[in-house]
Amino acid sequence: MTHHFDTRLLHAGRPATSPETGVAPVNVPTVRTSTVRFASTEAYRDVFRRKAAGERIASYGRQGMDTHQALEDALCLIEGGERCFLAPSGVAAISFAMLGLLSPGDHVLVTDSVYGPVRKLDSSLLQRLGIEVTYFRPDAQDLSSLLRPNTRVIYAEAPGSLLFEMHDLPALAQVAHAHGALLVADNTWGTGYLYPALAMGADVSVVAATKYVAGHSDVMMGAVVTRDPALGKRLNDTYYALGLTVGADDASLALRGVRTLTVRLAQHAQHALTVARHLAAHPAVSRVYCPALPGDPGHALWQRDCRGTNGLLSFSLATADHARACRIVDALTLFGIGFSWGGYESLVQLVEPGDLTGHSAWQEGDRPLLRLHIGLEHPDDLIADLNRALAID
Repeated sequence: MTHHFDTRLLHAGRPATSPETGVAPVNVPTVRTSTVRFASTEAYRDVFRRKAAGERIASYGRQGMDTHQALEDALCLIEGGERCFLAPSGVAAISFAMLGLLSPGDHVLVTDSVYGPVRKLDSSLLQRLGIEVTYFRPDAQDLSSLLRPNTRVIYAEAPGSLLFEMHDLPALAQVAHAHGALLVADNTWGTGYLYPALAMGADVSVVAATKYVAGHSDVMMGAVVTRDPALGKRLNDTYYALGLTVGADDASLALRGVRTLTVRLAQHAQHALTVARHLAAHPAVSRVYCPALPGDPGHALWQRDCRGTNGLLSFSLATADHARACRIVDALTLFGIGFSWGGYESLVQLVEPGDLTGHSAWQEGDRPLLRLHIGLEHPDDLIADLNRALAID
């Protein structure tokens, strides 16, 4: 019998019943250890034989124990993958994926709507390693002309995290694979639950589990997921060499978040769409950026590819007065000022003008841009808070 995805997610990584006692915990215990003991030298050799054959089995605490494996299993289910690697942050996961798939002399194409730290990774590390990055428009109209013989990866953040541009991921996958390159997708916006990046052709999905996976603003974590065994082996070699690991307590907290992911996303989406529709009709607002709105340029792709939306949206003000934008942000009482998103709380970020430099989709000049994460507060209260702040001169 095949159960609904929501049901399978609740049971992913669930501990088996003990054959001796007939008892099992509901959730996986938090297993903290740095050292693994072996029953005998034969057991020691057997573990490494099984590891060499591709089995996911711990031989040292850094590689994770039961709690980590349960979370990896759950993330593989969410993303539709076969192998998951946990990293201490979303940026660490991005860096690990790039270092695992690229070598000196390689070229990578990156969407120009990409998360700011990726540009920092480019300027501070990839260039120093002899890896060249070229940025392309989210609509990919310039993609073919930018391909080179040494292009090994196309990297897309889908959708972008400031203007939420949608990408035609299957088309990007087709271009990448025809060229012998890999498609890597930053899938933090919706995780595989809302946006099945691997099923649409991505070879690797990168997720900042800090955000919607954990869901309570108390964990820093990233994950890299693939469904290709050869890529899994290749990434595993780099993962081991870099010594990446996450703590068992963080893995346990993220696993807790997984259990409520579907209901939280549904509530975030309902609240965010209510706020987005209100802002779209507000006289102080120039434009709302949210692909789930019918007027958004990416709405058709969103309808085709996504299973829903989340709590994120941005809006530009109908003014170029940045001092007023600061007053508006400071006047909000239910929105914390912060960069992240995906937790239960509402957040606002006044986007620095320099952060939009290079984003080809930004066509509003000096108008201030505010990004909102709509949390689980009642949307009527959030709208009232926004109305009061937007009335400030």
